[in-house]
Amino acid sequence: MTCVLGTCLAITIGFLLFILAYLLVRGVGALSWDFFTNLPAPVGEKGGGMANALFGSFVLVGIAAMFAVPLGIFAAVYLAEYRSDYLGPTVRFIGELLAGVPSIVIGIFAYYLVVKPMGHFSGWAGSFALGVMMIPIVMRATEEALRLVPSSLRHASYALGASQWQTVLKVTLPAALPAIITAVFLAVARVVGETAPLILTAFSNSHWPTSPNDAMPSLPYFIYNYALSPYEDWHRQGWAAALVLLMVVMILSFGVRLIMGRGAISTRQAG
Repeated sequence: MTCVLGTCLAITIGFLLFILAYLLVRGVGALSWDFFTNLPAPVGEKGGGMANALFGSFVLVGIAAMFAVPLGIFAAVYLAEYRSDYLGPTVRFIGELLAGVPSIVIGIFAYYLVVKPMGHFSGWAGSFALGVMMIPIVMRATEEALRLVPSSLRHASYALGASQWQTVLKVTLPAALPAIITAVFLAVARVVGETAPLILTAFSNSHWPTSPNDAMPSLPYFIYNYALSPYEDWHRQGWAAALVLLMVVMILSFGVRLIMGRGAISTRQAG
């Protein structure tokens, strides 16, 4: 069994290393300062960059996190701390169901809920779609983090005369904060590479967006668009954008876990 498990681990890591190596070979040659600072070149011309797409992805994910993170945390607090026998199971079931909905379906939902009433594509619609995808991830991970907080901390707070809401706000949430932050960044890593919802909601443009009310460029959309183009230079830039996107996801996934792990070790040593 040790050999079988070791083989499975090696195969899994091998696929990851193969993807990284392939992206490095195909995309590293197109990375330059212009790639990160210039706007896309006109159709058919060489050069240009994806500065507006990088900025647009940052705006889309940032706005999505602004409304998805509080909703996910509040829902998790309700499930973990208040334990309603009637509404609790329903909220948990809806959250788990939402986590399994395909991203293209969420994109269609956001299109008819936001894009159609507004009459045009916008960053608001794209952020809404990404936020809907983030909520169940944040909610589930935060609920598990809150359940891992020792009950003795809650009882000590109640013994000092604190109310349940004061206990949650000043004791439980701070104790679970490292795991909650990790959940937030994992949710960001989950949605930062989504393409299908953005095609139906934020769409794209080749200029700097002036506000979230405009069509918002994004890195996943440019990768999709450049991959389908007949221009070799756009293919090179598409590979470079894919490499940048993968590196961002890896930094969010591994970097946050490393930082939070060190913080937990420091906390235990201080204790």
